[in-house]
Amino acid sequence: MSLRRAFDTPETKRRYNRQLFATIADRYDLITAVLSYGQDARWKRRLVAEAAITPHDRALDLACGTGDIAFAVAARGARTVGLDLTFRMLALAGQKQAALVPGEQHPGAGIASRQQLRPVRFIQGDMTWLPFVASSFDVVTTGYGLRNVPDLRAAIAEIGRVLKPGGRFLSLDFNRPQSAIIRSAYLSYLGVVGSVLGFILHRDPDTYRYIAASLQRYPGAAGVAGLLAAGGFTNVRVVPLLGGLMSLHLAELPR
Repeated sequence: MSLRRAFDTPETKRRYNRQLFATIADRYDLITAVLSYGQDARWKRRLVAEAAITPHDRALDLACGTGDIAFAVAARGARTVGLDLTFRMLALAGQKQAALVPGEQHPGAGIASRQQLRPVRFIQGDMTWLPFVASSFDVVTTGYGLRNVPDLRAAIAEIGRVLKPGGRFLSLDFNRPQSAIIRSAYLSYLGVVGSVLGFILHRDPDTYRYIAASLQRYPGAAGVAGLLAAGGFTNVRVVPLLGGLMSLHLAELPR
């Protein structure tokens, strides 16, 4: 399926994402580091710190990729589940978990050793239809998940459904700048860099052009905050990162 057709319907976006992320999975950690100027690990640590994880928490990391946020949450003692649409991502996350040994630091997000790390349970699934009963989790996190989900409102509704009253939701993602000038420059930059990386790594310029294309259809940090509030979340906050080109969302369900 071509990138031009990927956004025609939620189902075409779901199919495109499944194929895309299977293709890029083995280079996913490299790409996130490159496109974040090496800041990705620091931003994920910020997300986990803001989540105020306790050993009594049950946590769900959506679009978990190769597992960095899930491992960081588990390192703070939470019983953690990581969910992703792409089997290859989950396989790589499982390899990372198996490679952890006592005294060794996990690459990618400053993860603690196996002695401090509760095992993460990884499952394949869709953010718009979560295979969990209502009020299952104290914390839900996602890194680069909301922008990629086929139906953003449905995903927010599902996150609210599986969170317990008083539960916390945190999301890290690219932002869509409100300024037309900044937005145009930013999307052009991502398009050019994505084309070069896609050709070098996959011989397909469209592979990482997807990021800019997805941002063109993304409501941006303020829009997502509005959707969270409309979905029943309270205390919704947006923390700008990288001068507002990235953002961290924090929200809670009322008790």
